[in-house]
Amino acid sequence: MSHHPLRLLLEFDDRIQRDREQAPAFLHRRDRRFALDCEQQGIRPDAAAWLAHMQRLSGPGSASQANHKLELQWQRIQRGFIAAGTLFGVITMAGLLFYDGGQRINITVFLAFVLLQLFLAVATTLQAVAGWQPWAWLQRRLQPQLPGQTLAQLQPLLMARAAHAGGTAFATTGLLTLLVLLVIQDLAFGWSTTLDTAAGGYHTLVQALATPWGWLWPAAVPSQELVEATRFFRAAPDSPDTPPAQWGQWWPFVVMLWLTWVLVPRLMLLAFSHWLITHKARRILQQHPGMQALAWRMETPTLDTGNQHNDADDLPDTTTRARTVELSDTDHIVCWAGAGEPELPQQLLGNQTQILKAGGRASLEEDDRVLATLAQALAESPEPSVMVVTRSWEPPTGELHDFLDHAREQWPGNTRVLVLPLASDANRAPADHLIQPWLRFTERLPAGFAQVTVLPSVPDNPYQTGTESP
Repeated sequence: MSHHPLRLLLEFDDRIQRDREQAPAFLHRRDRRFALDCEQQGIRPDAAAWLAHMQRLSGPGSASQANHKLELQWQRIQRGFIAAGTLFGVITMAGLLFYDGGQRINITVFLAFVLLQLFLAVATTLQAVAGWQPWAWLQRRLQPQLPGQTLAQLQPLLMARAAHAGGTAFATTGLLTLLVLLVIQDLAFGWSTTLDTAAGGYHTLVQALATPWGWLWPAAVPSQELVEATRFFRAAPDSPDTPPAQWGQWWPFVVMLWLTWVLVPRLMLLAFSHWLITHKARRILQQHPGMQALAWRMETPTLDTGNQHNDADDLPDTTTRARTVELSDTDHIVCWAGAGEPELPQQLLGNQTQILKAGGRASLEEDDRVLATLAQALAESPEPSVMVVTRSWEPPTGELHDFLDHAREQWPGNTRVLVLPLASDANRAPADHLIQPWLRFTERLPAGFAQVTVLPSVPDNPYQTGTESP
């Protein structure tokens, strides 16, 4: 179980949503039992321990795939911002440093662009903290499905983190492009403005911007003489009194200006956005209504009615309208979440039987390949049918429900799906109380799509029990 606050919050919210289908009395007994077990073991019953406990109860293959898909989706969004930032960093720096030998590279334009980048970086962080979403139009394109109430509170921060990741890539590739151009070209820098600005005022400005690195690299702080000598006017760009080498002495200042006021702020704000997401996810988890209800159930003892009858052995009414159907032959078998290991019953196997594995440890890509393979094979069959083999002692999971939903969309409309729960002894039919959850599971699927079947009963062999025939 991951302890990252964001992933923990999403998994906790998903589990709480699924618990809404359970009776309050059942939830109270279950969570109170968990709290008492933690007390005996000296473990603090927090959200991570509770989720790990619920995963052990549900068994392998019960984890929801929605959170995994959401995490992959945000990773794709962030990689898209990084790729765009990388490309635009190279293009932008090449444009700022374009020099054809007939004009100077204006430091004033460079200063204005650096200040613009700094403003955008700060504005991105402020809008995320305030909860404003200027990227809402882009999120609707990248995420057609609306997020839940819990995730909606984190959307501005997640988008700001992606934007800062793209800005960091932009600043990094821009700096690398600057260094490459300094090596392969003879760049001539100067400063110019239409305003009536004296060289002394301009020198004060650049000296203030160079304050963070002035003690570390004095050569990267332009001197008064350099500022006075490198001013140019568009009407008269040539300055015969200025040595040619002096036009290139601005490069240390340009490099440190970009590094200090573009790259470093982006790195700091990217780290701050990571911390802010973690902090807010932890706070939302603490204030989650499900967390408050869980704490109450764990702290409040279950009530004893005083009834002397012990109903521990009384099973609830699990009758259902669905009934099992007779086992029929099929050429396509899907072993779900490890069912049928180490081997399937021989009566299921034929010469042309196709056996596929899905669910459990299989990835979503592997499940999709199984669906596609069967869709192609079933399209060629006049009476398509598939048998899904499961373990009877493991309850049906939401993952299997999603798998069959996708199968219904991809397979032919007349496909017949048989769900076969296997007992611990694969050659015998499971007990009736293990079949009932699977019957209720098929009732929740579209009518006529899936049915439950069982292996025919096998009579006991008297020679295996040690009895003798008369």
